[in-house]
Amino acid sequence: MKTIPIAIVDDHTLMSKALENMIMENPQYRVIMNHPNGEDFIAAIEKASELPAVVLMDINMPYKNGIETTEWLSGNHPNIKVIALTMEDDEKVLIKMLKAGAKGYLLKDMQPSILFQAIDTVFDKGSFYTDFVAQKLLKVKSEDIKNASLLSELKDREKEFIKWACSELTYKEIADKMFLSPKTIDGYRDSVFTKLEIKNRVGLVLFALKHDLC
Repeated sequence: MKTIPIAIVDDHTLMSKALENMIMENPQYRVIMNHPNGEDFIAAIEKASELPAVVLMDINMPYKNGIETTEWLSGNHPNIKVIALTMEDDEKVLIKMLKAGAKGYLLKDMQPSILFQAIDTVFDKGSFYTDFVAQKLLKVKSEDIKNASLLSELKDREKEFIKWACSELTYKEIADKMFLSPKTIDGYRDSVFTKLEIKNRVGLVLFALKHDLC
């Protein structure tokens, strides 16, 4: 039976300890690290004799937050999979975590079954997203032909819009960058959403990351 080594990085002591206790009750998982911030976690990683396969990463932490820590992991230990933990489904934060290299995100009020499903899926397949659109965008290669067709329908200015949409800019700020009116940008957004069969900005970023459009 596989045993997945897990790290928890969360500055909320009660939350992290409860999470550790819950995980350790299941013999399929081992919590080998539990740290209150990214700085302590990175220091431990650099001296560790065993590395975690999956990291449950809080986003808002002192010293080094989840985004910065995930970026470091992506650059130094790309085989370690990060699942972001957050209190709020904040679109901008999710985009930052995805760009940093997170392979999934979960709200902290998730059911234990969802947590274990996420850990297993990330460990076995590489990615886990609860959003239905994200799941559809991350399907196996059987959809590659369809996606190639979708990409061919995008105009150059729409691709430029998608690139800006991967940033932290608001749609109004994107309009300024592209020297267009907010109304025109809204038109690009609606057109892209329709062509790519997605419903929100997070779905768009996921698609863009998968197809190197960011």
